[in-house]
Amino acid sequence: MKTTASIVTYLTDSQELSLCVKSLLADGIDMVYIVDNSPGREIESLLHGNNAVTYIHNGKNLGYGTAHNIAIRRAMELGVEYHLVINSDVRFGHDTLGPIIRYMDANPGTGQLIPNMVYPDGSLQHSVRLLPTPADLILRRFLPDVLSRKLDNRYMLRFWNHSTPLDIPYHQGSFMFFRMSALKEVGLFDERFFMYPEDIDITRRMHRRYRTMFWPEVTVVHDHRAASYHSFRMLCIHMINMVRYFNKWGWFFDSERRRLNRATLDTISRLKD
Repeated sequence: MKTTASIVTYLTDSQELSLCVKSLLADGIDMVYIVDNSPGREIESLLHGNNAVTYIHNGKNLGYGTAHNIAIRRAMELGVEYHLVINSDVRFGHDTLGPIIRYMDANPGTGQLIPNMVYPDGSLQHSVRLLPTPADLILRRFLPDVLSRKLDNRYMLRFWNHSTPLDIPYHQGSFMFFRMSALKEVGLFDERFFMYPEDIDITRRMHRRYRTMFWPEVTVVHDHRAASYHSFRMLCIHMINMVRYFNKWGWFFDSERRRLNRATLDTISRLKD
């Protein structure tokens, strides 16, 4: 067994989940872990009879990173080489994961990879970003549009065409392809974060020791509902966990953030020249 994947569910649409699982199993994933944070077990019946799917019911919402860690620890016990953390609203065609695995096999210094990501209409999704400042993730929600767009253009790398592989310190958490030996070294998701900044935190820790690559040679589709923009409760969860993130890494004085972001911007500038 070489490659496993995990999906964390919470009152997840069954059709959406089925499509994602089928994409995974049809394209080289040996085992899919469904880690269900829902109070009930409604989705379990979808998975009966499939030996390549393991259903884990938590009975309560443990949070995104904590639930994925349950699956990752089980995968580590199997001795797999790679593990994919993926959202149920991601889908892709045949021969998407194969090229990723071959790239990882050929590049042992890469600890984490994210492919090109698009919305269902085919437009680019800005899934790799700079390490955020408080202004990027908190203040911009309350700024005038002209100022928030200026912040987004830099933070979300909107000015870059995303056509070239690039080592970037923050991968959005809907598709995170990990080298398991590297993950063992840097540690799993930080369970202090219930939801949202766990992807920033783990990519940043991986980036210290390994390349964390944006690799546009393959493309996946992500619906990306951005729940915190449509729900006050999710907005509050987002804000609370971002406070925890900045308490951990630093608010306005974060020399590593400044250095890594500058390195990323300098590399993009050289690519454009």
